[in-house]
Amino acid sequence: MPGRTSVAAVSQGPVGISAVDVIIAKRDGGRLADEQIDWVVAAYTRGDVADEQMAALAMAILLNGMDAAETSRWTQAMIDSGEVLALGDVGRPLVDKHSTGGVGDKITLPLAPLVAACGAAVPQLSGRGLGHTGGTLDKLESIPGWRASLTLDEIAAQLADVGAVICATTPTLAPADRKLYALRDVTGTVEAIPLIASSIMSKKIAEGTGGLVLDVKVGSGAFMKSRDRARELAETMVRLGTDHGLATTALLTDMSVPLGRAVGNALEVAESVEVLRGGGPADVVELTVALAREMLVLAGVEADPAAVLASGAAYPVWERMIAAQGGDPAAPLPVASHVETVVADRSGVVGLDALAIGTAAWRLGAGRARKEHPVQAAAGVLLLVDPGDPVEAGQPLLELHTDTPDAVPGARAALAGGVTVSADPTPRNPLVQETIR
Repeated sequence: MPGRTSVAAVSQGPVGISAVDVIIAKRDGGRLADEQIDWVVAAYTRGDVADEQMAALAMAILLNGMDAAETSRWTQAMIDSGEVLALGDVGRPLVDKHSTGGVGDKITLPLAPLVAACGAAVPQLSGRGLGHTGGTLDKLESIPGWRASLTLDEIAAQLADVGAVICATTPTLAPADRKLYALRDVTGTVEAIPLIASSIMSKKIAEGTGGLVLDVKVGSGAFMKSRDRARELAETMVRLGTDHGLATTALLTDMSVPLGRAVGNALEVAESVEVLRGGGPADVVELTVALAREMLVLAGVEADPAAVLASGAAYPVWERMIAAQGGDPAAPLPVASHVETVVADRSGVVGLDALAIGTAAWRLGAGRARKEHPVQAAAGVLLLVDPGDPVEAGQPLLELHTDTPDAVPGARAALAGGVTVSADPTPRNPLVQETIR
C-alpha cells in the first residue's frame, strides 16, 4: 500500500542481519552471533523491531535456550540499552540484594538498614508486586508520605548519609528490560531462564554496586517450583555477575510456606519493624541474618549482623531511611476496614501453603494482576499460627484483611486445600537450602 512501511523493511539491521533471520536462527536451535544479539536488543529498544517479532524470538529462546556466552552477551546488550549509574564514593562499600519474589517476603525492609548499621551501603532498587508475589515498593508506600522515586543525586546523598536506600529503578537503567519484561508477561515467555537471568542481572550490574547477594526462592509460592530449576537460575545469575565483574553469591531459600506471619503491604511493614526492634518471627530473622552475612562478606565488612539485629541498633537506621524519603516512621499504618477470621474445622496439625496464602492476599487487594493496577495498603492475610502448630477445632488460624468485603469469598476459595489440619505434621524444609558462589 502507498505510504505504508512493512515491518520487514523496518526490521533490517546491518548487512546480513534482520529480525526475521534472528528469529529463524533461534527457532531452528542455532546460536545467535554477538552482532545479532547487539542489534536486535538495541533495535527493539528504539522501536525498529516490532513487538510481535520480539515475542517470537522470546518464545524461540524459551523453547531452545541460550548458551552461557549468548546469555552473557544478551545481558550486556540490555545494560548497553541505557546508562550505568555512577554513584561515586559514598564512604562505604556498596552491596545489594535481590529476591526472585515470594509470599510474605519482606526481607529487604529489615535487611537494608541492618547491613547499613553494620557499616556497608545498600543501594536497593526495587520493584512492585505482580500476582501472588508482593512488591517492596508497594509495601513501603503504605507508610504515610514515603516516596519511591529518587534522582541519582538523592540516591547518592542518602547512601552517604544513611547508608541505605530502597527506591524505584531509574528510567535510564536497562530500558530494554522494561519493554521486554512487559512483553514476556503477556506472551507466555516469562519462564525462560536466560531471559529471567539477564533481566535481573542487567539492572543489578548497571546499578553500579560492588557486590550482590541473590535470594532465589524455591517452592509452591516461588517463581521456580523445583530445586533443580531454581539452582539453574541461581548458577546462571552468579555466572553472569562474575562475567561482568560483579561479585555475586546466591542462596536457594524455601518458599513452600509463607515467610513470617504477615502477607500484605502495611501488615508486612509492621512485622519488619518488629524484626528491626529485635523481635519478630524466627524465620524472618534467620533469613535476614543469613543474607546480611553474605552481603557483609562481599563488602569486606567484619560485623555480627545477628547481634546488631537483636540489639535493635538497626531500627534507628530504618527511621532515618524512611524519613529521608519523605515518610513518617512514627505514623500509624493503614488498617483494613473489614477483617474476617478463618478457623480450624477439626483438631490436628496445621499446614500452610505459600501459593494459596499469596493468592488469597492478592484477591483481597494486596496485589495486582497487571502492573498498572492499584493495590490496597491494608489488605492481606495475617497468620495466627505457624506451619506444624497443633490446633483445636474452632481455633482461629488466620485473618483476612481487606477494604472490599466482596473479595473475601474469592480469597476463601484460594485457601481451599492450602490451609489444612491433619493428624500428622508435614516436615518443614530448611529455610536456607544451598549457597552458590
